[in-house]
Amino acid sequence: MPATGSNIERSPHYGALQDVVDGLFAGASTDDTVRRLDVVIAAEAADLPSDLMEVVQLLPPGSYTRQRLCDQVNSSIGGHAWGQVYGTVE
Repeated sequence: MPATGSNIERSPHYGALQDVVDGLFAGASTDDTVRRLDVVIAAEAADLPSDLMEVVQLLPPGSYTRQRLCDQVNSSIGGHAWGQVYGTVE
């Protein structure tokens, strides 16, 4: 199905990274963090396509609050111009 106002088609995996982020931070406070390894494992468990796994694997090592993780992921998605195809995270 085409994205609204665009001729770019949404992937069947549109929003999949949002699901991963939501799962990682379910019940967490705003100060809680996850490690890069946690994100990679959650993405692998979600069976993300190779494009989205590339985004996750580009994360620098370290710990991430939800906001920092979203900023990093959205930066990669934007850099690849995949926002309309896969969606961004919040």
